[in-house]
Amino acid sequence: MRLVIKSVLTWALAAAPILVDAASLQKVTENFGPNPRNVGFYIYVPDKLAASPPILVNPHWCHGDAQVCYSGSQYSTLASKYGFIVIYPDSPNTADKCWDVSSNATLTHDAGGDSLGIASMVRWTLAKYKGDPKRVFVTGISSGAMMTSVLVGAYPDLFAAGSAFAGVPYGCFSGNGYGVWSDACATGKVKKTGAEWASMVKAGYPGYSGWRPKMQIFHGTQDEVLNYTNFEEEIKEWITVFGYGETPTSTTSNTPVGGWTKYVYGGNNWFQAFSAAGVSHNIQNQEATAMAWFDLTCTEGDCFQWGQGGPTAQ
Repeated sequence: MRLVIKSVLTWALAAAPILVDAASLQKVTENFGPNPRNVGFYIYVPDKLAASPPILVNPHWCHGDAQVCYSGSQYSTLASKYGFIVIYPDSPNTADKCWDVSSNATLTHDAGGDSLGIASMVRWTLAKYKGDPKRVFVTGISSGAMMTSVLVGAYPDLFAAGSAFAGVPYGCFSGNGYGVWSDACATGKVKKTGAEWASMVKAGYPGYSGWRPKMQIFHGTQDEVLNYTNFEEEIKEWITVFGYGETPTSTTSNTPVGGWTKYVYGGNNWFQAFSAAGVSHNIQNQEATAMAWFDLTCTEGDCFQWGQGGPTAQ
């Protein structure tokens, strides 16, 4: 059984100005590369691009679509200010518009599923707009958060960082099919050791031993759709992938908003986990925090990029 997962609450950035920009969301209809599941491709290209523009991928939530994801956040406005490109994929699953985060194909590098279609969008955009291949990022909420984890896990050579709001561990929904809904995972019954979770991430790109993208996760303690246990399991997964200990290196209360707690793991700020006390699945999108995580306000000089910093590959 499927559940209605989200309507998005978005906090506007006070620093973001109102811009007059003729750019708009556009659907790409030409062949952009392997896309076995026919994932829809929508893109926002601001009128003024940065030199070698970064790319942000923003997959929507269940029962959403690319257009409402575009209108439901500040990312297009921020793209116009800072000159990056935003890709808004559109799920081919007409039943509930959830993403394929279950099939072996989508969980495996260049093997198929929805994730391959999105990877093809990124590669096409990099080539067409002379984008920066070292500054590709992904963020999403709910099912979009699940796809964020899939892309960071299965395509560590393509993405520099991810930011996932109210998701589940990579592989938690794995099953036999493209549209599997895992009640066991959603209700917090799927628990593994850190090593078991990490082995699933590593299986997403067999033989890969290179640099791993950094990761940021958020979860409400009162999430009624994807139980808070998933937050704890995500922490186990990523700290093991990165080779970190179980104890946070720092804990900060009331950030980025009151009642939220930020935990940092590892000595190089490579993994952040935000626990939102009393917050349901309808978690607020924190564009400012994600933008800082991706360093997308940086337009020249030593901006964060793929391969820069981070732990030794595990």
